[in-house]
Amino acid sequence: MKRLILIVGVLAMAASAHAQTLNGAETTAELRNVYNNWRASMVRKDAGLWKRYTSTTKQIKVRNRIWSERRPFPQTVFASPIAPPDIKKLQAMRVRAQGRTAKSTYFGKVDFGIGGDPTDNLFVISYVREGDGWKYHGGEFVNLGALPVVRQQLAAGNKEFLDGEDFFPSGVPEVAPFSIRGPVKYIAKAYVFCPGREVKLLINRKSRHTFQNTKRADVIVGGAIDGMNELQFSIKDLPGGDAQAPISIRVYLMSEVNGVKPLKPLEYQIDEAQAKGEAKPKPSGTLNFNLGPEMVKKLKGR
Repeated sequence: MKRLILIVGVLAMAASAHAQTLNGAETTAELRNVYNNWRASMVRKDAGLWKRYTSTTKQIKVRNRIWSERRPFPQTVFASPIAPPDIKKLQAMRVRAQGRTAKSTYFGKVDFGIGGDPTDNLFVISYVREGDGWKYHGGEFVNLGALPVVRQQLAAGNKEFLDGEDFFPSGVPEVAPFSIRGPVKYIAKAYVFCPGREVKLLINRKSRHTFQNTKRADVIVGGAIDGMNELQFSIKDLPGGDAQAPISIRVYLMSEVNGVKPLKPLEYQIDEAQAKGEAKPKPSGTLNFNLGPEMVKKLKGR
């Protein structure tokens, strides 16, 4: 009797292991199919197909950005000259699913269709499960130009580099951001120069931004509004950074009239001379600017 129980138990364990392997293979195939259909939507400029295979959160973020630049949606989705890579020409290295999130990592000559000779790099695709199916959530290009040894290892089949946490799905889908209802009234951008520091911004209590050791301008989701606008910031030093480095936080208002330069209604800055002295950035704070009639006239070139 014990022998029978043991045999049944072994068979059950084998069946379970086979089911997990089969489910893994099914998931891999499903994810590949989702990406290929999403890619087809971009190539064909098919808005219905794009919506079907793109995660809800991704759709909101794309639409928010387009409308925050006062561009038409969904036409602008398909206006980029960059083509999504064809993963059929790449080598699948890792496919991982956790909870309602998944990531597929591919290696090879990642080609965005912009000319030149593509080299061997990584392309990481993120997915989110919604309802009873997976949806495309984003793609990340990992340039291995500065990591020639890693490139050689991957080409030889050594996948150790892909055990880093960046190649694992989080298990928890990204929280959907607020959704704006149409094109904004005023296009605005947040500019930050923060060598050796991390800067986080929250603008008008809606648009969140993180900058680390960089110089960059982000489109403000929701744009600027008539009247008082608010910018909350936090600043912290990064390990190895220069505590006497300059820093700059600005908001620019962008005109749609040719020849009219951007307006700079807000700036918090410690320049090089001040930074070499005793001036230190505040760890956090709130800044405001008022977008009034005179500023509107300037934006309209009057």
